[in-house]
Amino acid sequence: MSPSARTAATLATLVVLLVGGVAWGFSAMTEPFPQSEDPPLCEEKEVTAGSMLNPTEVTVSVLNASNREGLAGRTMSLLVEEGFVRGGVGNVPGDVRVRRAEIHTTDRDSPAVQLLRSWVGSKVKIVEDPNAGPAIEVWVGDRFSDDLRKGARNVAVEEDAVVCGPSDPTATETPL
Repeated sequence: MSPSARTAATLATLVVLLVGGVAWGFSAMTEPFPQSEDPPLCEEKEVTAGSMLNPTEVTVSVLNASNREGLAGRTMSLLVEEGFVRGGVGNVPGDVRVRRAEIHTTDRDSPAVQLLRSWVGSKVKIVEDPNAGPAIEVWVGDRFSDDLRKGARNVAVEEDAVVCGPSDPTATETPL
């Protein structure tokens, strides 16, 4: 092969590599950034009959169903102080009003519900709600006290159950 043919072949190879690199770079540059997934609010965990369940194993969300601004946030702070894991905080959708408080859950017999009920009041209505989030939800109303009751430090699990607790066992708060 003559020197001029070798030079032409080398230049052609370099042009192909350059065009390929530019095409790959343009493709990578115009591709959307990968979306980060929000961590789950909580993770379902099995608890076995005979074990004890304490607040650090239970994620709770608090929704304001009153005209009192900030009631859900204040209530959440009190629950977190007692060891419950922070879930979501917000307002009840729509014009729903609650007198004192309601616990919304998909399983009214859950030991987590019984534990939470000991802190928000034994007369609190438990609503089995198929639309409830993964965490137990407390809906607080206009007549809800700004204080919690002196609740149970733990409850005995009478039957095998599933509770929604922190995703990371070392976490003290779950992101909203």
